[in-house]
Amino acid sequence: MDVSLVIKHRLQELGLEQRDLASAAQVTESYISQLLTRKKAPPAPNRTDIYDKMGEFLKLPNGELAKLANLQRQEELKRKLADPPTALFKEVRELVLRKCKPDKQNQIRAIFEKQPFGELERLVTQKLLDVVKRVAKEELESENWLRLVGRLSSRSYEEMRVAILEFLDTDIFDVSIENCVTFLDPLIESWEIDLATFGVEIVLNRRVAPGRPKKFEFVEREPEPTLNQEPGLTKFLQDAALSRDATQDEIEFLKKLRFKGKRPTPLYYYRELQNLRDPLHFRTP
Repeated sequence: MDVSLVIKHRLQELGLEQRDLASAAQVTESYISQLLTRKKAPPAPNRTDIYDKMGEFLKLPNGELAKLANLQRQEELKRKLADPPTALFKEVRELVLRKCKPDKQNQIRAIFEKQPFGELERLVTQKLLDVVKRVAKEELESENWLRLVGRLSSRSYEEMRVAILEFLDTDIFDVSIENCVTFLDPLIESWEIDLATFGVEIVLNRRVAPGRPKKFEFVEREPEPTLNQEPGLTKFLQDAALSRDATQDEIEFLKKLRFKGKRPTPLYYYRELQNLRDPLHFRTP
């Protein structure tokens, strides 16, 4: 049984309409209709928030819709793997090139045209998608931001939520012209790449996506030496009375502490953990 069948069955059982479900999921009725008629594939659970909203509204066990969606998408992926990837739409490539810093545009265009959808074009497009998706996902629950971006493309709040959910579910092989017009164009100010190191810098439009430029670098690093864990830390982690509420990030911090001469005890790590959590020991930037 797939996602659309489960939803249809529950709507019928509860005597509810598609518009009721659309309202609960904060999307358009058209989006729900296309999902139920399989004109749209179910979005990936880790890229959307609609499964929790729909599951709660339909009184389904927590996570059931997401689990079904994962299985359905895996079957679809198996079918897709047999087909070779197609190149980007011409309009998508033109937008990517237009956002490139002017002094590099001609050089990058020549590479793109010589190697259609080659390594460089895929790398740049993927990084642009990653950055814009991160912004879109962070702002998904912000009604003010959705309305602001919606005004740039004359869309309602619900229509923008649908557009973001669909955009978050896209990948480099099926990014559309609509994705570019709605997200890549207004959110990306410019980008450039160092062809010697393949370092990429992406500048966001501060009106709708404030923040520093995003930088991605590809550098060779020596592997970090493998160090034995301190016996005191091992005992600390084994003692539930001392470490039961320690988070993974806190444990990683404690593992990185280094000592010369004396060996720390489990109690030391407990006190270090409390020091780490004490707001008096840190200043807010």
